[in-house]
Formats: sequence, C-alpha cells, structure tokens
Amino acid sequence: MFRTISIVAFVIAFCGIGINCLISPCRRCWSQPLRKLVELFSLLFVEQKLSLASVLRKLVYLLALLCFVVLGVTGFYNRLVLNQPISGYLMMVHATFAPIFAICLAVLAIMWARNCRFSYSDWPWLSRLIQRVMLVKISDEAPSPAGGLGQKVTFWLVIFLALPLILSIVSSMFPLAGTHWQEILLAVHRYTAVAFAVAAIIHTYLMIRSQMKP
Repeated sequence: MFRTISIVAFVIAFCGIGINCLISPCRRCWSQPLRKLVELFSLLFVEQKLSLASVLRKLVYLLALLCFVVLGVTGFYNRLVLNQPISGYLMMVHATFAPIFAICLAVLAIMWARNCRFSYSDWPWLSRLIQRVMLVKISDEAPSPAGGLGQKVTFWLVIFLALPLILSIVSSMFPLAGTHWQEILLAVHRYTAVAFAVAAIIHTYLMIRSQMKP
C-alpha cells in the first residue's frame, strides 16, 4: 500500500509540474535553452552582492537541499524500487544526514518566516470580501509575484510536516511504547515523508521559477 501511494503521489506531483510548465511556459527557456541551463546552474553559487544574512540563508538552503536529495534517495529507493525496508549502508547514510537536515529546517524556519508570512495581497478575494462585509479598509500592498503564494504555502507545509516527520522517528527509538505503537510511529514517519517530499519538490520548483530571469 505504501509503495503504491508513494508512486502515485510522486507521479501526480511531477505531472502537475509538467502541466504548469505547459500552461505557463518560460518562452526564453525554449528559445535559449543553453543560456537558461547556465542560469539554473548559477543558482547554486553565492553572489557577492548578497548580504551576510542572505549568504547564510542561501548556504543553509543549499545544504538542506543536498540533505533532502540524499534522504529521499536513501529513504525511498528500497521501498519504491526494491519493495524492501531500508537497511544496511542506506540506513547509515539516512541516519547520518537526518539530524543535519533537521537543523537546517529549523534555521530556515527562523530565517525565512518573515519573508514567507501571508498578507492580504496573497488573498485578493478575501480582502474584497472583508471590505464589503465589514466596511474595513485593507491596506494596499503589492501583490505577490508569480508563484509567491505557492512558495509560501509549500514552505509552511514543509515546516509543519517536518514536526511529525522528525518526532515520529525519534519517538520510535525510545522504549516508551510497545511494538504496536512503534509500528504506528514508523508508518506515520513513512507517510509523512511522502507528503513532505511532494511539498518540498513543488516548493523547489516554484523557487527555481521565481529565481529564473524572465
């Protein structure tokens, strides 16, 4: 069941990204693919004009992205490809990168919380409804850029899903519950990992779309 749900979830996520690329394509990506590929690769480097806080934020994000890839491969390869539980060296690598990833998420949650806060401009229909019903003037704010609301939603999804993802596996390591509850905690960890991975993939895609020059 877990294998089927995971495959379906990832297929839907990547199909959704593909449909978004077709509906809202980057025209210069098709006309100048080599240039866009270079720009995409350049996102991995730290620009000199960035402030110290921005440099730290980007380095932590890149480290978190690396850990996410490693954890995704080690965590899903056995289950999705071999249909076997994770074990051996994959388990060792997975357990090594997991605490680093948790620390990176905590730092990103603190450093990005202000930039990812929601505003009335993210929900224009809600602003109009409040103004009509309560006759309250909503402060005018610049609307979020394309993909801005999606980035905020997926960012907070990643942060909130990280809590049960981390707590479930940490709790299963202590002999506080019986075998039955340990199995439940492991199941929570696995299914939460699927939702977390899908949200992280979509967030990364939206981040790349926003960083690419039009």
